Amino acid sequence: MASDHIDVLIVGAGLSGVGAACHLRRNCPDKTYAVLEARDAIGGTWDLFRYPGIRSDSDMFTLGYSFKPWTDPKAIADGDAIRRYVRETAREYGVEEHIRFRHRVLRAEWDSATARWTVHAHRDDTGEDVVLTCAFLFACSGYYRYDAGYTPEFPGAERFAGELVHPQHWPEDLDHTGKRVVVIGSGATAVTLVPAMAERAAHVTMLQRSPTYVISLPSRDVVADALRRWLPAKAAYPVVRWKNVLLGTVNFQLSRRAPKLVRSLLLRAAKGRLPAGYDVDRHFSPRYDPWDQRLCVVPDGDLFHAVRAGRASVVTDTVDTFTERGVRLGSGEELPADIVVTATGLNLLALGGMTLAVDGVDVDLAQTVAYKGMMLSGVPNFAMTIGYTNASWTLKADLVATYVCRLLRHLDATGQQVVTPVAPGSGALVPLIDLKSGYVLRSVDALPKQGDRAPWRLHQNYARDVLLMKRGRLVDEGIRFSRATPAAAGARTADAPVA
Repeated sequence: MASDHIDVLIVGAGLSGVGAACHLRRNCPDKTYAVLEARDAIGGTWDLFRYPGIRSDSDMFTLGYSFKPWTDPKAIADGDAIRRYVRETAREYGVEEHIRFRHRVLRAEWDSATARWTVHAHRDDTGEDVVLTCAFLFACSGYYRYDAGYTPEFPGAERFAGELVHPQHWPEDLDHTGKRVVVIGSGATAVTLVPAMAERAAHVTMLQRSPTYVISLPSRDVVADALRRWLPAKAAYPVVRWKNVLLGTVNFQLSRRAPKLVRSLLLRAAKGRLPAGYDVDRHFSPRYDPWDQRLCVVPDGDLFHAVRAGRASVVTDTVDTFTERGVRLGSGEELPADIVVTATGLNLLALGGMTLAVDGVDVDLAQTVAYKGMMLSGVPNFAMTIGYTNASWTLKADLVATYVCRLLRHLDATGQQVVTPVAPGSGALVPLIDLKSGYVLRSVDALPKQGDRAPWRLHQNYARDVLLMKRGRLVDEGIRFSRATPAAAGARTADAPVA
């Protein structure tokens, strides 16, 4: 059983983990670090998902790193381009040599006597158990379960004679050319798959139980294209980044304050891109308000174009049962299919399945309260990256990594060793993720909570968080700094409730 010690241990080599490592190299060059990655490649989500058309649903000027300009012409980028960008960043900052692949982190145990985490991992390639110790543990594994997507029980699925596929496990040899395809779902994956598969399929039908708001955005940013002709990439990039941040913030705030207005604008835009007389209210008018769930972005209106051209169609109904030839709907209609894709969502898995313990007591995540959306009450020297629900993931990931570097420098400057968030003494607690999407509602009770005021409340506002995370005070009512406490080994302190 191998064992070694590092200053900062990062879990996950995806967009967040690589970014966190780069921030450490830039802002804390004296710290040793390692990145443990369960899979055998850099990229996380962008390496795992390989279904047709896989792309970002955020512009790359905000999904890209703050320190690494996005220079590709497309603002809405495909999965291959994003994966290349993450790998290029890792090479540029020397992160590659610090990544240990096929290391699946199972458990981490904090010891107050030594102010260290002991981290247990398993090497899937050799079968070896690995133990490392670190002073600070940084979870950058997102909150999706990567080994299995969500598929509800469909009656009669075993009778279907065609191919049944989940996007998370796309077969490399699946050929949909000339085939009849039914995509079950209405979220970001479904609206990506339908136009992409419609280019070669005989016909693609998007079968949805209920509609989602769909908005068309240009795949290229005209402001970025103009600025790039006159300014260096490093000068143009932050301008476009802030432009897109502010536009997104206005969109979100307007949706919250005037949902009927935003709803009407979204439906009017969809109607203008669809055939005359199309039943927009049935197929593109959700029962919920805009941003109760994420809006689905279609670059250059590709989904609408496919529907208008007759290569794709949208059906709003329920699945009664699968048949040998396809899917029979609640209305009695049967959709013939050679391939059925169950784009029915993902499962949540906090911290990549890693369990935590503090001084011998297991941490129940559902009983913790998130501090600034990135640390957990009662859990010392630990941070996690959870991106925005209303904007690009990386905007928040950059801020979290920046804040962790500030904390590490503060500990060194003050001679402290430990930083521990504490739960608020009063006030209501609500779910950490405030979306009403099915994948959130299925697992929200197992996730940490947030409070009703700062610093325990998330505001989903990047500009506000820049002031809080980059310029705000490190010492406040929600945090405690201390040194190792040998006398407290095996006992819980009053400031560290994790029951």
